[in-house]
Amino acid sequence: MTAPCQFGVEGLVAGELRRMGAENVAAENGRVFFEGDESILARANLCSRYSERICIVMGRFNAVTFDELFEGTKALPWERWIGKADAFPVKGSSLDSKLRSVPDCQKIIKKAVVDRLSQKYSLGWFEETGALHRINFIIMKDKALLMLDTSGASLHKRGYRRNGAVAPIRETLAAAMADVAFVRSYSHVIDPCCGSGTILIESALKALNVAPGLRRSFVSEEWSAVAPEVWRGERERAKDLINRDAEFSACGYDVDPGVIELARENAYKAGMSKRIVFEKRDIAEFAHDGEKGVVVCNPPYGERLMDVESARKIYRTMGERFIRRDGWSYAVITPDEQFEHYFGRRCDKQRKLYNGTLQCRLYMFFK
Repeated sequence: MTAPCQFGVEGLVAGELRRMGAENVAAENGRVFFEGDESILARANLCSRYSERICIVMGRFNAVTFDELFEGTKALPWERWIGKADAFPVKGSSLDSKLRSVPDCQKIIKKAVVDRLSQKYSLGWFEETGALHRINFIIMKDKALLMLDTSGASLHKRGYRRNGAVAPIRETLAAAMADVAFVRSYSHVIDPCCGSGTILIESALKALNVAPGLRRSFVSEEWSAVAPEVWRGERERAKDLINRDAEFSACGYDVDPGVIELARENAYKAGMSKRIVFEKRDIAEFAHDGEKGVVVCNPPYGERLMDVESARKIYRTMGERFIRRDGWSYAVITPDEQFEHYFGRRCDKQRKLYNGTLQCRLYMFFK
């Protein structure tokens, strides 16, 4: 199997998969390969905080001609997962390869799978009205990777965020930020630019060890090849692992009252409303409430000049308010390479992360 992910979090994905019991875990750029049975398939979908989806690797082979692509695809055991009535659309990409035309590759792969299943099921036509088995392919430098998507909607779609504020941060990235910022079960987390509350919600889910996929469904739950008991067992396992005694608490602030209401709604849907308090408050009003705190935030930024100038004013304010103090740490994500200059001091550590396709850095201050 493989877990595609944003660049920069491959190590986090590999670590969580090993803790889940996956075997032969190997991280590559933008994905992590691993092995496991159907229970691991369900567990990874339910519990992975940083992956974008979980896919079954059907095969990898060289393909410089359409004949090689056809024969390589046809040789794979599609009948292991795809039933007689199941739907199996094909989508993918090609990069730095002789087979450049994605539509032609889609047609060839589809034809090869149909030929294979026709022989196995003695059928000449497939109605494709059953469970969805999306075939994904990547052809890179003349090497084809063929997969079956087991997740359906991307794993960053947890199910609690129906609407987002302007430029919402992806849930998987927010979870990674919480991990890198050392959010623990006893942490008090503050986001002074909370927007729709994603960072705080993901911090709470991590602190309480709540599986991020518990409130959503997955396309492979409908597959006949994965027994319903597997999914039931993994959901019960995930519920049993929740740390209901965690001391975690959080506060979120924003200047927009409408956004604050949205954040409260999202926290309620995520089951975290009792752990997170939201208030209308400007970043300039930030105060160190309590002896300890973990500040994690995604301040607004943009590419227009006025947006950048406004963002840099916020960075200056942060530098004034986020002072060195025992028991307190700060983690700020931004694509602005001059952040430290406007913040007013060098960070203690930084990490490259991606917000979608936008390269950012998480600047951490803890000394």
